Amino acid sequence: MAADVCVIVYAKAPVPGQVKTRLMPALDAEQAALLHAALVERALETALAADPAGVELCCAPDASHAFFETCAEDFEVDLTEQGEGNLGERMRRTLEHALEDFDAAIIIGADAPSVTPKHLRAAAAALAENDIVLAPADDGGYVLIGARRTADGMFRGIDWGTGQVMAQQRAALTACNLTWRELETLWDVDRPEDLPRLKSLKPPLAFFWT
Repeated sequence: MAADVCVIVYAKAPVPGQVKTRLMPALDAEQAALLHAALVERALETALAADPAGVELCCAPDASHAFFETCAEDFEVDLTEQGEGNLGERMRRTLEHALEDFDAAIIIGADAPSVTPKHLRAAAAALAENDIVLAPADDGGYVLIGARRTADGMFRGIDWGTGQVMAQQRAALTACNLTWRELETLWDVDRPEDLPRLKSLKPPLAFFWT
């Protein structure tokens, strides 16, 4: 990456029954947690492969889970915590904290293995000329958001977890007079019908199910 950019992976602790619950009953609680862990590891590999100035694993509900500690050691990344509030409040706080040390910051969700190092480099390039960069998801949300600066209200009026997120995000950015660029539409893994897409990943995801 040409710019001084930090890539931040957002992830929950892989606790059975608390992550990827919308994938059940296609997967049981243990399988869903194992899948989440595999996706987090892949997201970290992707972030590091883009060669940013910094990589963080931003944890929920906190960074105390042994899995996070293992990730920090294995991938040599910093652990941070998402803290309280809705997703928008947490992401704004994360971005603002990162922008204290970097020129730009990019957040990716752990559940979007379609994001590649190429997308991260494109996002960094977009931030050289825009305040915000987004990668829409084909379910109406988005899988990546990057910022060069933030503003009050940039996440206001967004119904997180619905198919209206991307449209509402555009409206919020317009209201804040922030400039943005959108990358190509990608996909994430939220529902049982998304699972077959995992088989198309190259290299393959370190997760198997029957």
